[in-house]
Amino acid sequence: MTTHSVQFLLNNELISLNNVDPNVTVLQYLREQQFQTGSKEGCASGDCGACTVVLAEVKGDQQLTYKSINACITFIGSIHGKQLITVEHLKDGAQLHHVQQSMVDHHGSQCGFCTPGFVMSSFALHKENPEPNRAEVIEALAGNLCRCTGYRSIIDAALESSAGSPQDSFARHYQQTVKQLIDLKSQPQPKFTADAHSFVAPKNIDELAFELTNTPNATLLAGGTDLALSVTQNLATIEQLIYLGNVEELNTFIETDENIVIGSAVPYSAFTPTLANYYPELGEMIERIGSKQVRNNGTLGGNIGNASPIGDMPPALIALGATMVLSKKGIERTILVEDYFVDYKRTVLQSEEFIKSIQIPKPKSGQTLKLYKISKRIDDDISAVLAAIFIEQDDKHITDIRMAFGGMAAIPKRAFSAEAELKGKPLMKGHITKAKQALTNDFQPMSDVRASDQYRMRVAQNLLEKCYLEQQNSNTSKLIETRVVNYA
Repeated sequence: MTTHSVQFLLNNELISLNNVDPNVTVLQYLREQQFQTGSKEGCASGDCGACTVVLAEVKGDQQLTYKSINACITFIGSIHGKQLITVEHLKDGAQLHHVQQSMVDHHGSQCGFCTPGFVMSSFALHKENPEPNRAEVIEALAGNLCRCTGYRSIIDAALESSAGSPQDSFARHYQQTVKQLIDLKSQPQPKFTADAHSFVAPKNIDELAFELTNTPNATLLAGGTDLALSVTQNLATIEQLIYLGNVEELNTFIETDENIVIGSAVPYSAFTPTLANYYPELGEMIERIGSKQVRNNGTLGGNIGNASPIGDMPPALIALGATMVLSKKGIERTILVEDYFVDYKRTVLQSEEFIKSIQIPKPKSGQTLKLYKISKRIDDDISAVLAAIFIEQDDKHITDIRMAFGGMAAIPKRAFSAEAELKGKPLMKGHITKAKQALTNDFQPMSDVRASDQYRMRVAQNLLEKCYLEQQNSNTSKLIETRVVNYA
């Protein structure tokens, strides 16, 4: 097999690797092979942020974008063609970087274990926005935990504007970095075997199809925010990895007059603002899926593809009537997202087939999407129950309704019996009561560490009631507004 190295910039140093196990994470590489120990391991699951580093990539018209990621759940091969920036190289000679000096000035560090992660999250934020507001700072730092300071001093440090700060070394090397990264992207696809484990990162859909033909049992890697846990938490070993993040056709994101089309390898952070514009509750829910670091790496294709019964996006997509394009050897087929799931961790995906894109309909007049995520923590936690309810109404009746739930069955699943109690009828208390009872025909949930079966059923029924009450309040508000306008 022809070998091509994974190549990237470590700070400003060019690195070429073809003898590192593909199961090695970026954090392991930094600490154990580069002996750069500023990035810490606190959880090995992307929850605490102590391992946060920053990736710079060339996007659009030869501009660099900077994003924070969790090094502990990012496989080393996935950073090909990017610049990996660590806390070790922020300081410029004897001069601390602005974000470091701000932490000192605002007394943002005590024991210091979490400090590098906070610094790197702040660094990524200020590279994109030198004068962030408080909401932007809180979002950027939400994936970093500290047990010492109480966060106020850290937030104050990140709020301090960097607009007038001297250029850092990365700004001075900007054009050189752009050129180097463009050169790296023009190189052949990384492909190597180390410790009997193989890695390949195809650049287009034809190369991907070819690799799947040769290794049909290979594991597909997109963001890896869930897959990596099998290695870091369960100590599994992945024999063959095919990385999708460099496949051009899977990184497309377009809007048509009627749909939003998202390539399966597009990270959440790239498409969430657009989705939130059309479906505000969907934007809010995505923020709860994971931290900024997780959303910078995690993908919609991965969230669907791993077929978890508690994945947050599938119920929402099912309720919206979203479709997905599956591809195999150049032949494509389009299915509803709800038809993708067969049984626990089983899907209709065939050997050598992969998810190409997801198509989400834009909302029309009279349509409403309501989303409810129930979890032990508000943010960055797995759902016990997730309810997605799509309602289309005319003046008096529900003309269409789709209700999908996560955490209630072996797959994300629609509540057909409950829907039948509501479709074609007025949105009234009596019909809601019948629909709540019908949920017991749709689901027989299980008990586990997150919730009992009885709790899940009661919560699901209560969420349907909550949706009804919110719709009633919404309709009342519209009626009041109409009366005011008519009176005026």
